[in-house]
Amino acid sequence: MLGNVTIGEPAVLGTILGVWAHPDDETYLSGGLMAAAIRAGNRVVCVTATKGEGGSMDEQRWPSETLAEVREEELIDALGVLGVSEHRWLGFADGGCDQVPLEEGVAVVGALLEEFRPDSVLTFGPEGMTGHPDHKVVHAWAKTALQRTSPKADLYCATNTPEWAAEVLPLSVGLDIFFEPDTPPVTPRSELSFEYVIPSDILELKWQALLAQRSQTERLIEALGADVLKSFNATEPFVRLEI
Repeated sequence: MLGNVTIGEPAVLGTILGVWAHPDDETYLSGGLMAAAIRAGNRVVCVTATKGEGGSMDEQRWPSETLAEVREEELIDALGVLGVSEHRWLGFADGGCDQVPLEEGVAVVGALLEEFRPDSVLTFGPEGMTGHPDHKVVHAWAKTALQRTSPKADLYCATNTPEWAAEVLPLSVGLDIFFEPDTPPVTPRSELSFEYVIPSDILELKWQALLAQRSQTERLIEALGADVLKSFNATEPFVRLEI
């Protein structure tokens, strides 16, 4: 377990299992950590519950009927940039994870925990980062599966600092990124388990991985500007959840 530190070397997380809901969640919230861990020789496995087929931001450019295929290819490209070679799709419907019986989702994640025996599991907090129902359910699957698995990995949930929120939230108005009043989560730096401040070379990899998922990032780049969006993704704070 880590203390309240700024991570200089993500290798201390050991084998990482990332459990996410849609393509691009993994890159926004942990792309730097994954790339750095791979570079350090650690194992990283990325899990994606859905193919994000309900996430079209432009029906003419990215029609919903073909978006699953587009986002699948985009994620493969993004993970390739980050150096992540192990990935699993869970095959659930975008926007429908909350319709999956809890025991079914927990069993699927539990089987992956047994298979990969991670030291650290990275995922959303209980609020789902943006408030998306799929995000919140994926958190519940991961937490419950870990509670039933031995030996137990550390569960780290993505969060944000107050400084980040002060810069980002005013600019996000009208972009429909956050769905609920209590999102995104904000955690004072003194309460973080760790904050990965991404070095410039790793940040460039993360940025290229985000650009690879252009069906999701084009609109944000147009609205915020590339330099602003890149700067907002330069740190990755997490809190460890007791299980």
